[in-house]
Amino acid sequence: MTSRIPSGLYVVTDGPRADLVDACAAALRGGARILQYRDKTHDAARRLDEARELAELCARHGAVFLVNDDVDLARASGAAGVHLGRGDTDIATARARLGDHAIIGATCHASLDLAREAATAGADYLAFGAFHPSPSKPDAVRATPDILRDARRLGLPLVAIGGITPDNGAALVAAGADCLAVISAVFGATDIEAAARRFAHLFDS
Repeated sequence: MTSRIPSGLYVVTDGPRADLVDACAAALRGGARILQYRDKTHDAARRLDEARELAELCARHGAVFLVNDDVDLARASGAAGVHLGRGDTDIATARARLGDHAIIGATCHASLDLAREAATAGADYLAFGAFHPSPSKPDAVRATPDILRDARRLGLPLVAIGGITPDNGAALVAAGADCLAVISAVFGATDIEAAARRFAHLFDS
């Protein structure tokens, strides 16, 4: 496992919200190890301000801060790296822009072939999903725990995403997930810190 990628809870923000920084702080207090800023709007100034504030917040908590898709925003905000979906900037271009030490994650859906391509291109971690019905991507291709077992041979940290809860997440960790990526099960909770803590406890052993 790459030392730059901690195992544990990986939270992904759920777009613009007035209490974004407070919500992220609560998730980090609950034990989130990685925070990805995901905001698909086009308000560049607000997104830069928020990303910079979240980068500082993660630094204070010893967590990794990543930006979804936007390589320029990742660079401008001081993020540790970027997460790339299919059809986004390619890994080589992101690496050239962000440097050798940047963390670059790649969405692989439910495909071991995509995972091999991403690993060959220099990804630092591979994300698979959706493992369960997901409110954020209801039409996502469904993955099974077997893909995590098969992907271990690629030698990179593995992230599971999609409809994950504290109840179904333990089986994914057992199958080989180094991180559980969560959106609504944390940021949609009434008590974000407590929700994050329930996920973090899955990694206590």
